[in-house]
Amino acid sequence: MGARMGAEGTLRTSTPAVAIDAVGLHLPDRTRSVAELPELAGLADADRLTCLRLGIDTVAVADGLTAAELAERAASAALESAGVPAAALGALILVEPRAPETLISSEATRLQHALGAETALTFSVGGLGCVSSTPALLAARGLLAADPGLGPVLVVHGSKPAGEHRYRHPVTVNGDSGLALLLGRPHAAAPVRILDLAQYTNGRYWNLFGLEYRDRPTAQWREECTDLPGYSFRLAMESRQRLAELVAGLLARNGLTPSDIAGHVSQNLSAGGMAFTEEILDVTLLPSCRENLRGLGHLGPNDTFLNLSTALNRKELAEGDLAVLINVSPVAAWSVLLVEIGPQSGPGSFA
Repeated sequence: MGARMGAEGTLRTSTPAVAIDAVGLHLPDRTRSVAELPELAGLADADRLTCLRLGIDTVAVADGLTAAELAERAASAALESAGVPAAALGALILVEPRAPETLISSEATRLQHALGAETALTFSVGGLGCVSSTPALLAARGLLAADPGLGPVLVVHGSKPAGEHRYRHPVTVNGDSGLALLLGRPHAAAPVRILDLAQYTNGRYWNLFGLEYRDRPTAQWREECTDLPGYSFRLAMESRQRLAELVAGLLARNGLTPSDIAGHVSQNLSAGGMAFTEEILDVTLLPSCRENLRGLGHLGPNDTFLNLSTALNRKELAEGDLAVLINVSPVAAWSVLLVEIGPQSGPGSFA
C-alpha cells in the first residue's frame, strides 16, 4: 500500500502507487484549420457557429496513418525513451480506437507483434470513450500489484476519428495522435507517480452518442447525439455532482485538502467544458490545457497525459507537486487521477 502524511500529520494509506517511467508521444506535423473543415459547409448556421465557438482553432492531422500506426509509433517512442526493449514488457494494454481497421481481428496483438513484445500479456480495454484510459491504468496497477515478477506494463492508444468527419456536434473536434505510458512499480526516480485513481459510470446514457455503420460506406458515417437537451442539461448537471464527489473522495482518502494540489489538468473537449470544470471544482486549469485544445483539438484518451507532459515541459509543475487529472466522457463516465511529480531529468522523463 502507498502511504502519505495527511494534512494534520496522520499517516494515511491509499491504493498502490504506479510509476510512469516514460511517455511516448506521436503528434502529426500537420494541422488543419477548423474553419476550413469540409463538413462545416453542410451544417446549419447554428451548428456551424457551435463548432467555431468550441475554442479549437486547428486540429492535428495524420491523414496517412491509421490509429494502429499512431499507437505503434507512440509505443516505440516510450520504449526508446526508457531504454526498455519490447521483449522485456510484462504486459501490453491497448486502449481501443474509436473504430478498428477490421472487425474480428485483434489490434492489440497486432501491436504486440509489431513491437516484438511476444511474451507480454496482451489485451485491450475500451467502451468508455475518453475515460477508457482509466480502466487501462486500473488493469496495469492490478497486474503490477498481483505479480511481483511482472515486467513493465505499456498502455497505448492511437486516436483518430471514427469516420471522415472531425466535428462531433455539439461536443468537440477530433484530432490525431498516439500516446503510450510505460508503467512500473514506484521508485524515487520516476518522473511521475500515479498515487490514486477513481472512476464512475452511469449506464443510463449508454446510447447518448452513436454512429450507425452497418451497410453504410465510411463517407456516410456520422456520430450523432440522440438527445441534445439530455447532453446539454441533464448530463451537465450530473457531471457537476460526480466530479465534485470524485475529487473530494480522492483527496479525502489520501489525507489531502484542495490546497495541497499544485495543478489541475483536464481533457480537451471545448473551452466551455474547461470553464465548466473550473467552476465545479473552484480551480484554475493549467495553461497547457487550453493551449493544446486550441492547437490540437480533442485527442480522446490521450488528452490528459498530453496536457500533463506539456505542463511539465513548460515548468507549470515542479518536482514534489501533486496534480489532479480530470476526464469526462459523454457515455457517461467520469474519472480523476492523483499524480505526484518526480525528477524531470534522465531517461524516460516527461519534460
